[in-house]
Amino acid sequence: MRLEPNPFSGKKRAPYPQHRRSPTPPTLAPKVPPDPSFPYFIHPHTDVITSDPHNNVTDHIFEKIGYNLHKRPDHPLGIIKSVIESYFDEKYGQDTFTSYDSLYPVVSTYANFDSVLVPPDHVSRSQNDTYYVDEDTVLRCHTSAHQLEMLKDGARKFLVTGDVYRRDSIDATHFPVFHQMEGFRVFEQAEWEEAGKDSVDLAAEELKDCLEGLAKHLFGDVEMRWVDAYFPFTEPSFELEIFFKGEWLEVLGCGVTEMKILEEAGLQDKRAWAFGLGLERLAMVLFDIPDIRLFWSDDKRFSKQFKEGMFKAGGVDMQKFKPYSKFPPCLKDVSFWLPKEGDSFTENNLCEVVRDVAGSLVEEVKLIDEFENKKKGLTSNCYRIVYRSMERSLTDDEINSLQEQVRSDMVSKLGVELR
Repeated sequence: MRLEPNPFSGKKRAPYPQHRRSPTPPTLAPKVPPDPSFPYFIHPHTDVITSDPHNNVTDHIFEKIGYNLHKRPDHPLGIIKSVIESYFDEKYGQDTFTSYDSLYPVVSTYANFDSVLVPPDHVSRSQNDTYYVDEDTVLRCHTSAHQLEMLKDGARKFLVTGDVYRRDSIDATHFPVFHQMEGFRVFEQAEWEEAGKDSVDLAAEELKDCLEGLAKHLFGDVEMRWVDAYFPFTEPSFELEIFFKGEWLEVLGCGVTEMKILEEAGLQDKRAWAFGLGLERLAMVLFDIPDIRLFWSDDKRFSKQFKEGMFKAGGVDMQKFKPYSKFPPCLKDVSFWLPKEGDSFTENNLCEVVRDVAGSLVEEVKLIDEFENKKKGLTSNCYRIVYRSMERSLTDDEINSLQEQVRSDMVSKLGVELR
């Protein structure tokens, strides 16, 4: 499915787009040197799918690069992005927060992990969780990958929106490509001295005030609560939850930026706050969109329901998504023995195999049975794969063909023994 002709079709590399309202173009780095002071952007002609042994980017993922759903004014993600940008313009003044929404998604591992203080042994660094182009280059897992780069380029108040990539499970709320927005605000020493407050206290107070206002801007007059959290790049760290439609909903994560990040940017005499949120999560709640795959659909029954400027706080008197015909699912179970040695099989790896074969036709992959045969020293898993198109009925022949290819790839790529 495509919303428009994909300029990257047939290629394994992606061109470099320009900033929106960006004061300074980024520095390009054709190769990642070992020195952690290197420029943070990878050269725009870097191959995305290669024969490098660390490369785990599939065609299904590669084809999503360049769709830029967040930049389409009549798309639900573009609508939510615009609403948030408008809030910052209203609260702080027009363009006080510079907005970046076209930053290249291929970044160095230093930018993606080290620059935001992700520990060396953190699970997110594994090839099971992250798409690697090569040992030193990844598809960004979060928009925070650009944080240090922006600070070194002179940005002090900014919003970064973009597509991010994570190897994940398959269900109605998870997709390996989604969209994040990050906000960042730097304080000068004179600001906390004038306020007569500790720098951390001032940053935390303004951060909470800002984000409570954003929650009201999005959801209307709702009950809110702050929950202490942990993020490696902020301290203290918080999550904002709202009581919406009868349940507590996590909206975003945020905190006061760790001084080590500011020091690395040459801002050791400053303080800052940062927040991050997922656009899909907000759009699904606010527009009543039941399946995350719909955001990628070119079905006019979906796209014609959304228009720029249609948003109203809390969804009051706002048109919500109206489901059209829901086509029947097709369930296929696959049982197999796990390999005795190695780590070739994980649930994320299985999901990648299924996605690469079936693309957006797969709705869910779920473990439904597991047992251990102690005599053989083997463990058996049974997974249920749910196929369902968002746009048409699938034929038995079509599903059987996909399932056979999945089974074959499970053996060749994951080392399992089918039962």
